[in-house]
Amino acid sequence: MNLTHYFSLSLSAILIENFIFVKFLGCCPFFGVSKKTDTALGMGVAVTFVMTVASAVTNLINTYILKENFAYMRTVAFILVIASLVQFIEMFLMKSMPSLYDSLGIYLPLITTNCAVLGVANLNVSNGYDFISSVIYGFSAGIGFTLAIVLFASVREKLEYADYPKCFTGFPIALVAASLLSIAFMGFQGLKVF
Repeated sequence: MNLTHYFSLSLSAILIENFIFVKFLGCCPFFGVSKKTDTALGMGVAVTFVMTVASAVTNLINTYILKENFAYMRTVAFILVIASLVQFIEMFLMKSMPSLYDSLGIYLPLITTNCAVLGVANLNVSNGYDFISSVIYGFSAGIGFTLAIVLFASVREKLEYADYPKCFTGFPIALVAASLLSIAFMGFQGLKVF
């Protein structure tokens, strides 16, 4: 594989096939933790870490343990890996960054069942990515998730001071803003990389 392949894979995961705005995966923490930019950034970094490490570990498990004989165990094995990584992050944040741990609240353990994280692991297998491609795709998908959640959090912070009809207060205006951002990211669909 050459650098052009890795660059196009990375750009695709960040912009063209963004997990939030294009694939619509991982929306629960996206809507739940996106009220403040710093909290959104913390969640994005945690999801990026889990996606990257999970991509590496699940690739190794799939290649050397599951292979084709135990392919039916893939989802269970992947969820166990992801749950272990989330437990590690939860313990780390509880000890080193208690304020971020408290602000993430229930959404931190929800990374375990975040369909974006499991989706990255499954897409790595279904697309036939090797180890390096899997790690790059997982990291880039995490960067795309972080970009999406931080952009959305900054929009939601600005909406606090916006003038819009009262019936849109709260979650409805968040859905409108998310759909507009999604339409903007759909514009990257026509982007051709090399």
